[in-house]
Amino acid sequence: MALVLRLVLRGRCRAGGVPAPAASLYLALRPAEPPPWPGLRPPVCQFSANANSKKPLSALVSKVKYLNEKYERFLERTFPRFYQLYSTFLKGFWIFFTEMKEIRRIKANMAYRKIQFHQLPYREMERLRQFRRDLIKAIPVGILSLPPFANYLVLLLMYLFPRQLLIRHFWTSKQEAEFLDTYHNMRKEAYPEVIDGLMNLSRSLVDSQLQKQMLDLCKKVQEGCHPDVRELTAVRTLFVGHPFGIQQLRVQQLKVLSRVLFLTPRLPSLFLRYRLQSHIAELHHLDQAMLKLGVGQLTDEEVQAMLRLLSWHMAWSCFLSTSLLLPRAD
Repeated sequence: MALVLRLVLRGRCRAGGVPAPAASLYLALRPAEPPPWPGLRPPVCQFSANANSKKPLSALVSKVKYLNEKYERFLERTFPRFYQLYSTFLKGFWIFFTEMKEIRRIKANMAYRKIQFHQLPYREMERLRQFRRDLIKAIPVGILSLPPFANYLVLLLMYLFPRQLLIRHFWTSKQEAEFLDTYHNMRKEAYPEVIDGLMNLSRSLVDSQLQKQMLDLCKKVQEGCHPDVRELTAVRTLFVGHPFGIQQLRVQQLKVLSRVLFLTPRLPSLFLRYRLQSHIAELHHLDQAMLKLGVGQLTDEEVQAMLRLLSWHMAWSCFLSTSLLLPRAD
């Protein structure tokens, strides 16, 4: 500091040799100003690095998309059958992932609004019901894939038995039509046994009028005619207790009805009764939600899916729990 002061006092002005003023002494002695605050710097200095870093990333993504499209075109030209399976699996994974996100939203909405499954709108109820069935089918396949190198065997089994191991998202259009026809034929094989069991039980009825109505109803179904709602409501009391109530049916009858509804028949009678009752209640809630929405609001795909569901289940579900499925007599 003394050296700086001596230099300042020794200096002279160029125009007359006058000593330096006090202002020059203050400027010489004051501390240096700090650098400007980083927040006050021009915005180019802040974002230039990020902007430059995005360019290689976008270029990499574009390159990957280009290579993927080129690989798919190669597969389509060289291996058309494999490309069909490949595209079906990719589409199935994407649809399944999207549906999982939608199911998560529905579950969160149910928890937020504190509502149950039967209080959901029709589309959300049907989506949740179908997702549960797909999940039950996919969980065993995922467990089999856990051991080392077992996934290769699972992939081979999925290729050989797609109907049994794959969920609907991974079916081709041709496979879906074929599998739905197979399911319909499997159910048709169980229908005569159901009708024969109903006719045998009807002959043991004490009320002759109800016995005649039930036998006529079974004969009408055997002839391929659809029973009227009034005819079903006339015999609905028989399905509440003896002899057609779910708790009064024998094990063989429970197994036949489980085959009609595509439930596992190889279970104890207690589990068979519970699964049949829960399945019929689920269909009843779905039917009520559809009526609340209005049939005219359904899309073509939803109408086709509901027709398949109703044609396979509803006519035979009335034999399990008429009080759940049919409207009230009043």
